[in-house]
Amino acid sequence: MSPIMMTSAGVILMLTPVLCLLSGFSWAATLGGQEREYNLQDVILDPKRFGGVTNFSTFLLDPSSGLLFLGARDAILSVDTNQLDKPARNIMWDVPMEKRRSCVAKGKTEVDCHNYVRLMEFLEEGRVYVCGTYAFDPQCAFMDVTSFTLEKNEDGGVKMETGKGKCPFEPSQHYTAVMAGGILYTAATSNFLGTLFDISRASGPEQERIRTERSINWLSDPEFVSSAFIEQSPGNNPNGDDDKIYFFFTEVAKEYDLYTKVKVPRVARVCKSDVGGMKTLQRRWTTFLKAQLVCEDKPSSQRYNILTDVFTIRHTQGDPGSTHFYGLFTSQWENEEMSAVCVFSLSDISKVMDGPFKELKKTCDNWINPEPVPAPRPGQCLNHVLKSEGFESSLKLPDKVLTFVRDHPLMENSVSAAPLLVRKGVTYSKLAVTLMDSGIAVLHLGTGRGELHQVEVVGQNATILQEIPLFPSQEPVNNILLHKGEALVGSPLSLARVRAEGCSLYPTCELCARARRLGCEWSRKENACRTTGTRPGPDDTIEQALRTCDIKEGRCSPITRELQVSMGLRLLLPCVQLSPRSCSWEHPPHRYTKQHHSDLEVTVTEESLGEYVCICQVCY
Repeated sequence: MSPIMMTSAGVILMLTPVLCLLSGFSWAATLGGQEREYNLQDVILDPKRFGGVTNFSTFLLDPSSGLLFLGARDAILSVDTNQLDKPARNIMWDVPMEKRRSCVAKGKTEVDCHNYVRLMEFLEEGRVYVCGTYAFDPQCAFMDVTSFTLEKNEDGGVKMETGKGKCPFEPSQHYTAVMAGGILYTAATSNFLGTLFDISRASGPEQERIRTERSINWLSDPEFVSSAFIEQSPGNNPNGDDDKIYFFFTEVAKEYDLYTKVKVPRVARVCKSDVGGMKTLQRRWTTFLKAQLVCEDKPSSQRYNILTDVFTIRHTQGDPGSTHFYGLFTSQWENEEMSAVCVFSLSDISKVMDGPFKELKKTCDNWINPEPVPAPRPGQCLNHVLKSEGFESSLKLPDKVLTFVRDHPLMENSVSAAPLLVRKGVTYSKLAVTLMDSGIAVLHLGTGRGELHQVEVVGQNATILQEIPLFPSQEPVNNILLHKGEALVGSPLSLARVRAEGCSLYPTCELCARARRLGCEWSRKENACRTTGTRPGPDDTIEQALRTCDIKEGRCSPITRELQVSMGLRLLLPCVQLSPRSCSWEHPPHRYTKQHHSDLEVTVTEESLGEYVCICQVCY
């Protein structure tokens, strides 16, 4: 152990936070206190590079050209991700002064009465559909990618159409949208006051623009998070099942009769060919079903009930059925910062949507399974069987089926998963996932303090690879896009490009050794992890690679942090916790400590000087 030293600056306290291999537990390690070594390929563009344009809220990437479009306040920017040293191109799309004054007169702030571009989606023939809040009067326009201009009217002004139902009114409102077969599906507020909420088909033929029923049983004060279009594979769809759109959100639960408002995460599903009912549910979804998502560590009974982001990815290319949804959660009941990641499979969601319905009987306040369920099954998507029975369209469905689905949108069962990762003391704001061929997942997690954390997940074991400070602490990460092995990370003011794949993610010898199956090898000469170019042989094991790292048996080898302290100081020593399992501290024997979850409060005295080691159990 390192000795304690006295200096003129005060006392130095040796702090070694460790997440280690314990008997019966799998390995994982933190890099507590390690300084970031920036990769030469990492680039950070600060606000000065964007000519005063701010409030970047939306990313849209053209993978073929590498052009990244950024929706901002009163502007759209274009950045070439292959040449970030080139100046960004700029389209101004602001609000006339008279309209801004009118917005302020209605009680809104001057800051909010601008045009915040919240939606950008590709259309056909090199066009992009863009929508902005436009001083609380949402408007949409068409952008030509080649010329990087907005289409104009005959009078030279921007050609616009209403964005109500397509784009939020307010810049900070929760919102999501997805394009499916050239048709826009959105989940957003639909009025000036922000009190009405819709999940809708927002474009296409007017008679097919349908939305949710205005009922708290359908949507109860929701905060929309994400959406995904799951298109059936033409070659692997023997039942002729319809394509589906999934929406993820947090809402106030109506099934719990408690004194406080309980928030629950939900997944909702609608079918692409749904055009509403003939009489009942006219111009409303006939296939809207929703289920609760449960992200819970059962041994500790810790449940994370606020959904903040979802990343959709296929585990097998070309197989829509292998789609998984990685959800980022926090807890309504915790006072401290906390984040968790749970992953839900499409197959598990489908099983719940095909299961029993939940019903509230008006004669009592208990939720029970309703009986009987009419045929054909309410909320079912069209397929070959339904069409053969004469139901070629949702307009043909009987009223009893439509009445049932109108009154029973919630499923009885929940979609449950255990956390892959838990972090206390950190609030994650954005998530993206890279899958390796060897079954490894790398989570790219943006924080509310402008950092990017990269975490490797193997089975149920999580390992922090890097914690990268990118932006000032007042700039939360609000966008992460993955492209060609890199992560494009955005804040409201800045943009960064960071490596998202490859051996350079593993900055220590131990981590590099455990990435041996990826073809990584530690170079003592360069003091870095490098790609070997050759696949590991049968005798080329992780254990063999670890022997070159001089690691103590049964322990990790983190960097030791030295903290300068003064006598009488009370401080909180952080311990990076990746799982719900408990953490314990090893420290000099004295009574001036108190543990707060995984962190340790220490009062500095002569007796309390020494080395502090945090050890956490990590597997389930």
